[in-house]
Amino acid sequence: MRTGRKSSFNPGKPFTKAAARTRRYGFLIALAVLFILTDLALAWWNPMESSRRFYKNDFTKTLYHHGWVRSGPVFFGNSAVTGAYMEDKSTRPLTEMGLSYGRITDLKAILEKNLYQVKDELVVGIDVHTMIDEMETDPTYQWFKKPYQPYVYAYRDYFRDSGTEAVKSLYAGAVELDAGKLLAYQPRWIDKELYFGQKEKAWMAERWDYYDELWGDLTLPDFRENLDALAWVADYAAEHGLALRVIWMPWHKDFPKPPYVEPLKAEANRILAEHGTPVLDVMDRYSAAYFHDLVHLNREEGAPLFTKEVDEWLRSFAKPSNS
Repeated sequence: MRTGRKSSFNPGKPFTKAAARTRRYGFLIALAVLFILTDLALAWWNPMESSRRFYKNDFTKTLYHHGWVRSGPVFFGNSAVTGAYMEDKSTRPLTEMGLSYGRITDLKAILEKNLYQVKDELVVGIDVHTMIDEMETDPTYQWFKKPYQPYVYAYRDYFRDSGTEAVKSLYAGAVELDAGKLLAYQPRWIDKELYFGQKEKAWMAERWDYYDELWGDLTLPDFRENLDALAWVADYAAEHGLALRVIWMPWHKDFPKPPYVEPLKAEANRILAEHGTPVLDVMDRYSAAYFHDLVHLNREEGAPLFTKEVDEWLRSFAKPSNS
């Protein structure tokens, strides 16, 4: 009869170990699950759009002021477009989609991700800053959020801001026994920045020096991403039957344009010509009286004049009626 060492194998042992590990890390697992579910709930609620407790970027403000409609003809650009184009005064209004620090790459992302469906007409305003690849922009724009990023992380700065306010309100309400203060908050600003009056020349001179220090030595390779995006937008417009028009936005004539502007314009105009895109160049059109600063027209005189000129230019493309 054979004898040997008794087997130590226990079929239930692996499950016992797994159960022990689950008990040991149960709290952490539960915490992770709670975080994921909470983050999914926040993403569904989307307070960056739905709640006035939270900061709103210019894309969200555009949607808010148009009743959350996400389609229509568009005038896209940066704050120069916001300041210059008066949608409410236009005879053929476009959705004013000027975005603070907006670039052509942002327009491409909006169209690629189907965040807004442009219909019929797309006007793009390009100023001296619109095509700078390294331009820092608003990180809360919806197209910057990666699919794998938690909602809370993507908008962490604004959760911190609103959370701090909520804690202060709860504390004030508890200390003063005032129920009204417990949930009190200051609604965040929902309008875009407009430009009234005129800055002093000394201030604009300082601003010119600031721009020159940041971007005065840029060359065409520093615009490559946005030039490629411009070609992409032109192809997109052709494929989707959109009438694409491009406007070179005004610059204050009392100051020299940044040295990169003319080579940039030449290359951008070459791309647009290849696509048969009409271009209106008003960069040198307006006198100093119409400006708020170097790149923004003032609301009192500059913006009405610009809006009228854009209306007339766009009407020139209308087909004559058969009457």
